[in-house]
Amino acid sequence: MPELSSLIAFGLIAFGMVLTPGPNMIYLISRSICQGRLAGLISLGGVTLGFVFYMLCAAFGITALVMAVPYAYDALRIGGALYLLYLAWQALRPGGRSPFQVRQLPKDSPRKLFLMGFLTNLLNPKIAMMYLSLLPQFISPDHGSVLVQSLALGMTQLVISVSINAVIAVTAGTIAGFLAGRPFWAVVQRWMVGTVLAGLAVRMATDTSR
Repeated sequence: MPELSSLIAFGLIAFGMVLTPGPNMIYLISRSICQGRLAGLISLGGVTLGFVFYMLCAAFGITALVMAVPYAYDALRIGGALYLLYLAWQALRPGGRSPFQVRQLPKDSPRKLFLMGFLTNLLNPKIAMMYLSLLPQFISPDHGSVLVQSLALGMTQLVISVSINAVIAVTAGTIAGFLAGRPFWAVVQRWMVGTVLAGLAVRMATDTSR
């Protein structure tokens, strides 16, 4: 199993990333507001399947990488830190668009909602980068099976992302109405997320313990 500190740090990154506007959040909010909460939750089912797919691919791929090129951690560490800084900039940049400013979508069947949720997550570069660049940095071959550590970290991300996205899907209409009359809180949310991601990026870039 990974160290507790690694689980907590990775959990914070997963929490920050799920609160950063991206394809998954925009799609789920749009579906929930345009077609109802049930449609948002069905779409979330597809998104969850995408998470599982990435988690399994990354877990087995990272295991092979550690066995073949253990010094690749440094390149992954720097790449992951740069990507976190990019996400922080996306949250903090002037004129950032709130995901609650939704676009109208046609009503779809449950089957199509699930499939579109899966494809939206599968084609989401943020999720791919998190599993391929960020997750390996929280794995230490000295703490047991790399595969088990990868799956444990992946499940941590999965539980956090699905839980937060479920809350967002169910309360999307209420949150959109709240932010429409209080734009200040949208700015506060963006700065909080951006600051956390930037801080984690600096910590990651300067961590030379491995």
